[in-house]
Amino acid sequence: METDRPLDALNAARNQRVLVELKNKLQIVGKLKAFDIHINTVLNDAEEHDESGGLKRKLGTVFIRGDMIVLISPA
Repeated sequence: METDRPLDALNAARNQRVLVELKNKLQIVGKLKAFDIHINTVLNDAEEHDESGGLKRKLGTVFIRGDMIVLISPA
């Protein structure tokens, strides 16, 4: 799938595991279920990871406000 626009890249990652890094340095890994034009994001099977990538805790389904996100990357 070609990704000409930023939202195309997110669409390509839908239902895949992604790493979301937040402004407060938290790292959340989960399956990308949904997002909107503000990059408000819903992850399923989400887990909080520490800076070294180790599991801190399981979160389940989470909603993340787009204005808190620094980056979204394939996990």
